[in-house]
Amino acid sequence: MSLDYNKKNITLAKNLRKNATPQENHLWYDFLSKYEVRFQRQKAIDNFIADFYCHKAKLIIEIDGSQHYTKQGKQKDEFRTESLEGYDLRVIHFTNRQINTNFRGVCEYIDAVVRAFLREEGGPR
Repeated sequence: MSLDYNKKNITLAKNLRKNATPQENHLWYDFLSKYEVRFQRQKAIDNFIADFYCHKAKLIIEIDGSQHYTKQGKQKDEFRTESLEGYDLRVIHFTNRQINTNFRGVCEYIDAVVRAFLREEGGPR
């Protein structure tokens, strides 16, 4: 299935890639960029930009900073997650703190989610 996207978000996505947070860069350069299944950074989907997206596993990974823990931030995240799940995508969230203090655990969890999806779909393991 092809994903809809707002063309106006392409420039914003490029800027977000150039100005990624330290945690996003850590996850990208030290794990996802070398991962055996392809991930994309700052992928425009619908009216949103996903931090990381894996088409093969139908997976979005979000790295949440402090702004996500306000009442308004939580509401926006819930709406965003529901909208993206409407594309038959799974959205998982990690906090900046998790990236900083349990990087290995985060990577192992992502790997487990991807592998479980690929097994369900009958893809390569």
